[in-house]
Amino acid sequence: MTTTTRRLKKDSGKRCGLCGKTRNLIRAECCGNWICNDEQKYILFSYARNSCHRNHRRMTLCGFHSGAGHPGHWKDCQLCRESFMTEMYVWYGTNEYNFEKMSNPPAYEPTLCCECSKVIVLGDGGYSVLGEKFWCERCYEKKMRKKMASNKPSKSTRKPRT
Repeated sequence: MTTTTRRLKKDSGKRCGLCGKTRNLIRAECCGNWICNDEQKYILFSYARNSCHRNHRRMTLCGFHSGAGHPGHWKDCQLCRESFMTEMYVWYGTNEYNFEKMSNPPAYEPTLCCECSKVIVLGDGGYSVLGEKFWCERCYEKKMRKKMASNKPSKSTRKPRT
């Protein structure tokens, strides 16, 4: 028996629907699709996207819909639609962590930096929100540096050391 034949016999036909791996799989709680059982790889607060299971559970409408306990299918769920800004709703329904992507996503105006008007892609991160204003990384950093400089006490208002 050749190696290829042995591999085919061992292969149960199960594959992660996101990355294609055939080992260490479980069924996703939300949709029942086969997915890598790899959530333990994620390091808290690393913002890494190295876990198929975590990415699907946390960054898709399918995972959100199930986790929130909404009835029916996520594609028809008005509660899911109302839970996000349109741009994020579209991103959660069409990103690479979905087994099934939204076929007709609603149109939306891109999010722009309130300072320089650069397009901010909310699903990619790299921005700050202050009230209802969105700031790109560069403008927010510049704003914070300016604020920190204006908050430094001047030499004449400093208390003398004792």
